[in-house]
Amino acid sequence: MTQEQEQKRNDEYNEYVEQVTPVHNLFANMSKAFILGGIICLLGQFITNIAMQEFGLDKDDAGMWCSMVLVLLSIILTSCNVYGRLANWGGAGALVPITGFANGVCASAVEFQKEGQVFGIGCQIFKIAGPVILYGIFSSWILGLIYWVCGMFGWIG
Repeated sequence: MTQEQEQKRNDEYNEYVEQVTPVHNLFANMSKAFILGGIICLLGQFITNIAMQEFGLDKDDAGMWCSMVLVLLSIILTSCNVYGRLANWGGAGALVPITGFANGVCASAVEFQKEGQVFGIGCQIFKIAGPVILYGIFSSWILGLIYWVCGMFGWIG
């Protein structure tokens, strides 16, 4: 292959890559994430308000019920393949911590259920959640150690 042919081939490939590479609109993506995340948080606030006003729960108990209902809704929507479509539309807005985490755990369980209860769901369910739990515990341990050292030297009261 001559150098001209190779250059032409590279140019054609670069044109192809430009054609198939999706163009993202940053403002539109941020707006969608803001809207979806806002709707999830608004739903959480609505659940909390209903629990406090209609059922007479205090703020802590209402928050607990809100968390449980949001996790349940996330699992139901993930199982029905709706949460994935919402995440495709809203991007990072679907990563509101409690619903995003429930989606990650449930999606792994749904994906590997064909492999059986033990080797499928049991072994693969924490594929996504495991690192989150690990790094959460590790970072809290490091921050606790820093807090303890700062307390030993009297830097914090």
